[in-house]
Amino acid sequence: MSAVIIDGKAVAARVRADVGRDVAEFRAATGRQPGLATVLVGDDPASAVYIGGKRRACVEAGMADLHQHLPADTPQDKIAALLDSLAADPAVSGILLQLPVPEGLDGAALVERIPPEKDVDGLTTPSVGLLARGLPGLRPCTPSGIIELLDAYDVELSGAPTVVVGRSELVGRPVAQLLVGRNATVTVCHSRTRDLAAVCRGADVLVVAAGKQAIIGADAVKPGATVIDVGMHRTEQGLRGDVDFDAVREVAGLLTPVPGGVGPMTIAMLLRNTLLAARAAAAVDNLV
Repeated sequence: MSAVIIDGKAVAARVRADVGRDVAEFRAATGRQPGLATVLVGDDPASAVYIGGKRRACVEAGMADLHQHLPADTPQDKIAALLDSLAADPAVSGILLQLPVPEGLDGAALVERIPPEKDVDGLTTPSVGLLARGLPGLRPCTPSGIIELLDAYDVELSGAPTVVVGRSELVGRPVAQLLVGRNATVTVCHSRTRDLAAVCRGADVLVVAAGKQAIIGADAVKPGATVIDVGMHRTEQGLRGDVDFDAVREVAGLLTPVPGGVGPMTIAMLLRNTLLAARAAAAVDNLV
């Protein structure tokens, strides 16, 4: 029996609709409009597409689009000054610096200019620390989107043997911490893991964020397991993931497609984070 295909587009649409409704209620209660400041340095075509999608979704949700576009030759100190200005602006609920930045700039240092209460990407050191300690904070969008998908399909996480393939700061590590926070029993694999397929076969839940096309085949999947594919690779046949979809769908119980699985969740969770940041700022100001 083929796996049930997880519909990331439908789950993301529900999250975005919920955020839109909640934004309207927030504006009515406080008189404030959540604002998302996206910052794009340079004219990288892929980055421009990503930012465009985030901006459109922001407006559709009833938020203020506070986009900032800087030339590729903008010096580090001027970008830092802009981020500091956005951090101090009460109209800005969340700040997102589109990565990567042009060569010659220190993207990591620039990200650290964003205060954790406006870090809607969840990438700054304080945000990472809050996640590691299990304290409230803004979580990285793709990892939190993965948890949202698992919840939408009633995947039992408490006590579940779970394998995360990949240990990047963007996805692998934070999603492992979120899964631990849900009481899953988590193993993190990487390029030096011995007999990767054997380790993965022990998982009821398998999250693959390795950045290598089709690294996971049917031999690495326990029958009936839930498989979340975070990879995205452009090929002559179209977008493909880190999982061999056609082979794995004959073994898994639940499986995300590429595209249409994890991808749509990232922007949806970005919108939710922006609303959460706006609510927190309003609470500090005793508005709600």
